[in-house]
Amino acid sequence: MGTDVSTREFSREDRRRFREQVGRCTEAVARMLSDGLFTDQGNPPEPLLGMEVELNLVDRAMNPAMSNATVLEAIADPDYQTELGQFNIEINVAPQPFTGGDTVSLEDALRDSLNRAEAKAAETDNHLVMIGMLPTLRQEHFAHQWISANPRYDLLNQQIFAARGEDIELDITGVPLTLGGQAEKLRTSIDSILPEAACTSLQLHLRVAPETFADHWNAAQAISGIQVALAGNSPFLAGSALWHESRIPVFEQATDTRPQELINQGVRPRVWFGERWITTIFDLFEENTRYFPSLLPVVSDDDPLAQLDAGQTPELTELRMHNGTVYRWNRPVYDVIGGQAHLRVENRVLPAGPTVLDIMANAAFYYGVLRALVDSDRPIWSQMSFNAASENLHAAARDGMDCQLYWPTMGWVQPDELVLRRLLPLADEGLQSFGVGADARGRYLSVIEGRALARQTGSVWQRASLVAREQAGDSREVALAGMLREYIDRMHDGAAVHTWDV
Repeated sequence: MGTDVSTREFSREDRRRFREQVGRCTEAVARMLSDGLFTDQGNPPEPLLGMEVELNLVDRAMNPAMSNATVLEAIADPDYQTELGQFNIEINVAPQPFTGGDTVSLEDALRDSLNRAEAKAAETDNHLVMIGMLPTLRQEHFAHQWISANPRYDLLNQQIFAARGEDIELDITGVPLTLGGQAEKLRTSIDSILPEAACTSLQLHLRVAPETFADHWNAAQAISGIQVALAGNSPFLAGSALWHESRIPVFEQATDTRPQELINQGVRPRVWFGERWITTIFDLFEENTRYFPSLLPVVSDDDPLAQLDAGQTPELTELRMHNGTVYRWNRPVYDVIGGQAHLRVENRVLPAGPTVLDIMANAAFYYGVLRALVDSDRPIWSQMSFNAASENLHAAARDGMDCQLYWPTMGWVQPDELVLRRLLPLADEGLQSFGVGADARGRYLSVIEGRALARQTGSVWQRASLVAREQAGDSREVALAGMLREYIDRMHDGAAVHTWDV
């Protein structure tokens, strides 16, 4: 969200001033692009990998633990922060080169950090889980009282419901657990935005040169579907078997500020894939101001245009706050570090987990394919419609490895065939261009290859494990808790999910 905010009420004047200020910030971005004022303008960006991993907390019985304040106090590490729900925390991995010969230092550092955090959490009788959606979450866990104590979360909750004017509706028809089985449905009303907290993600950042931002964003959009098909890890919510990557529809519905009448009118949702390929990052910031009213209209005293005139780098506080409440699956990021402005693409489609190795493989595949597509002679986004990319994302989220994706020159194809025939070589080529060594490329891309050959993601394993437990006589509640306990054991063992047996 860009910054903390305090509990308060917003006036009509606040909203008018905020809209005006966001407009001035957007104009400042246009000037900075025109005048070459970004760090990497005209130069290839240094290949830095930035990563955020959202985590769930559980107690001994595998129920959600509403203990993030206690756990964070025990961990005592500034890399770990609160998230929306009291059953969530997040680790921010400091940006560093995803290169350097054949080392896997980033993977080792992430694993060590998570192991230390888990040891500290265990001292408070809580445990960390890397999973896209905690399967033991029930509807009572979405009560307003379980929102984290930071005032910004409650304020965001208030503003979304004020804009919507009615309760949040979750309405999702799942994918049958067995061939010929009955599809399960989740249909319920919620009076808080806490279902959003159920959607725990792996968020990947890449700093890019301004003149190549559009290419990177377009390429990220084009591959979002295959990313989700390969990495689904969110099949259950509130006791129901839903999609392979249920984060996608749950997040879209849980943060929807539109009542049904505005949906019928075609008003754009705040969780948004987009509607077109872009030519510059300015296109996205301009869409923010054109289509989306403010949720948190906190206005600073800065004048970004005057700061530019004075030779200063503006923070663009209002633009960043507003951008943080428009939930694109691939989000543009403006940031200032050490007085220098830069741009990033934030990829948000992936779930957390199942293991550190799986996370690193998902990251390597994304960065490699992205780089190869950006460097290609004929852009992928000139060969497929934007609607096809959007449809790919939702088909992959629903059906996982069984979906059909559209890919230029191949037509409709299943994810395993697309990866094995076309995308693995591209990923290897792109990682080489970044300078990633052969051992690291082999380590991570072999995981992706194994997942495609086995056709087993975290979601596939969770669903199969639940079916086996229920067929052995467990109730749904007992089966979900038992499956989650086994999942956590295997998460700590660290073997890639495609090797897990049921």
